[in-house]
Amino acid sequence: MDRAQLADFLRTRREALRPEDVGLPRGSRRRTGGLRREEVAALAGMSADYYGRIEQRRGPAPSEQMLAAIARALHLSLAERDHLFRLGGHPTPQRVSRDDHISPGMMRIVDRLGDTAAMVVSRYGETLLQTAPAIALVGDETRFTGLARSTWYRWFTDPAARRLYPAEHHERQARIFAAQLRGVYAAVPDGRAAEIVAALLRASAEFAAIWAEHEIGLAHTGQKTLLHPELGPLDLYCQTLHDPDQLQTLLVFTAMPGSPSYEKLQLLAAVGA
Repeated sequence: MDRAQLADFLRTRREALRPEDVGLPRGSRRRTGGLRREEVAALAGMSADYYGRIEQRRGPAPSEQMLAAIARALHLSLAERDHLFRLGGHPTPQRVSRDDHISPGMMRIVDRLGDTAAMVVSRYGETLLQTAPAIALVGDETRFTGLARSTWYRWFTDPAARRLYPAEHHERQARIFAAQLRGVYAAVPDGRAAEIVAALLRASAEFAAIWAEHEIGLAHTGQKTLLHPELGPLDLYCQTLHDPDQLQTLLVFTAMPGSPSYEKLQLLAAVGA
C-alpha cells in the first residue's frame, strides 16, 4: 500500500468534482469548487473520520469493499478504479468476471434522479445501485450476496422475491426472467451465467421446465404492476437506458400523471428522501 500516493490520488479526484456532479447542492457558503471530505465519506457510506485518515496518510489499509465504495463515490473511471486498488495494496478487480463498476456517466445520470425510482442493474440481473425512492418501492436489492445477487436466481429460489408481483403475473414473469438469462447465457462466455443456470437447474423444477422450452426475447410490454406492502398495487412503466461499455441497464419507473399510481410514486419519493 502506498499511503502517500493513495492520499494524493483521492485528494485530486475529490477536488476535481463539483457538488452538482454528484447530485449535491452547492450552497452559498462553499468556498471551494471540489467536494469536502465528509461529502465523499457520506457518498461512500463510511465515517468522515475513516475517510479523512486515508487522505491524511494514516489509519488502517482500506479493504476492497471500502475502495469500491470510494471509487463509486468519486465517479472514477475503470482505469482510475484499477489505479485506486493498486495504490490501496489490492489486486485490480477482474473486468471479465465482475461488472459491478458503474461508469461516471451513468452515475451522473443517477445523481440527477434523486427524487425518482431508478436503479442500475448488471447483465446478470444484479442490482448495483438504487435511488432512495427505488428502495422505498422494491426494497434494498443491493444487500444480497453470492448467487442471490441475481434477481433471476432469487425469483426461482426465494418465495419472498415474488411478493413484488401479483400472483396472476408470476408465470409470465418467470418466463421473462428465464429468457433474459438465456440471452446472457448464450452471449457471455465468462461462466457466471452458466453458474446461475446450473444452480437453478438443481434448485428449481419450475426453472428446469421453462429452461427446457428454450424461449428467448420475451420482455414486458406497456405497463407492469408492482405490489407495495403498504401502498398496494402500482401500475408503472419501466424506461431503460443501456450502457454498452459496462453492459449495464438503468431502469426508471414512472406512472401516468394524475393516476393513483403516480400519487403513490410521489409519496414513495418523499419517504425515500
